[in-house]
Amino acid sequence: MSSTIRLSSSLLKAVAATGVAALTLTACGSGSGSGSPSGSTGSGSGSVKVGLITKTDTNPFFVKMKEGAQKAAKENGAELSTAAGKFDGDNAGQVTAVENMVAAGVKGILITPSDSKAIVPAIRKARAKGVLVIALDSPTDPESAVDALFATDNVKAGELIGEYAKAAMKGRSAKIATLDLAPGVSVGVQRHDGFLKGFGADDKDVLCAQDTGGDQAKGQTAMENCLQKEPDINVVYTINEPAALGAYTALKAKGREKDVLIVSVDGGCTGTQAVKDGKIAATSQQYPLKMAAEGVKAVVAYAKDGKKASGYTDTGVTLITDTTQAGATSKDTAYGLENCWG
Repeated sequence: MSSTIRLSSSLLKAVAATGVAALTLTACGSGSGSGSPSGSTGSGSGSVKVGLITKTDTNPFFVKMKEGAQKAAKENGAELSTAAGKFDGDNAGQVTAVENMVAAGVKGILITPSDSKAIVPAIRKARAKGVLVIALDSPTDPESAVDALFATDNVKAGELIGEYAKAAMKGRSAKIATLDLAPGVSVGVQRHDGFLKGFGADDKDVLCAQDTGGDQAKGQTAMENCLQKEPDINVVYTINEPAALGAYTALKAKGREKDVLIVSVDGGCTGTQAVKDGKIAATSQQYPLKMAAEGVKAVVAYAKDGKKASGYTDTGVTLITDTTQAGATSKDTAYGLENCWG
């Protein structure tokens, strides 16, 4: 969406006062050109109001998260309103969404923070007004800024592919490139650090590190830059599978796609298929639908009995590959495709 539609404070007050209709919060677009607003879903004005704010509304991971929240809202008699940033990193858009949802009277907000630190003041204001706030997928900084976190253990996800890559190299000297997310985003830092830990390396062993924003085109450019700087790279870690596929495209253009090991994180259907096709050696699969469903249930429970969800809930991660390695516990792509998203 090229512009953001916002509800005026007077309209919000009118809706709250009359309770005539469910509030529709418009998702800030992700630059995809989609102009359709994301409306409320659920069983009406008497139900528990739940807000879901994702980083974007086009990334398949967040699309699946939204689907999970919608299904759980319907099953639990809740009313779901959704919003998203224009791009991964759009903190201002998420702050506006939080403020609008609080004004609309939501009982709880589920959020995948684009900026782990910058979103904290808005979250604290929401919690001060009695709103339960649960982070999904990406923790805030500090993690205690929210009531609870439902997420993949991103360090573990990185460790799994790091251990796999180390085993797959079979003692050969590793020349590592890391295609990361963006500075200061906790999920990217955790996956990166987990990979290095699993591989038994640290940042001084990385010959080329580039940020990609998790974007395929930027992943390709990053890989091209790395190959120009260090032509002998033979291990590539990527923040997610779009970045991995970008790296694969760049490597294929150089005739290197067969002799460079690419490992990634996410477990989307496109990425899992890429593992099956041999473009990516292995990926760590996570489960966004479960994160969202559990989050909705927690808000409904809070509305009913006042008990707040707290602490960290691990929603699971699985190493997916068809080329097994000793010491790296994994499942094959048949399992991955049965449990993928997107």
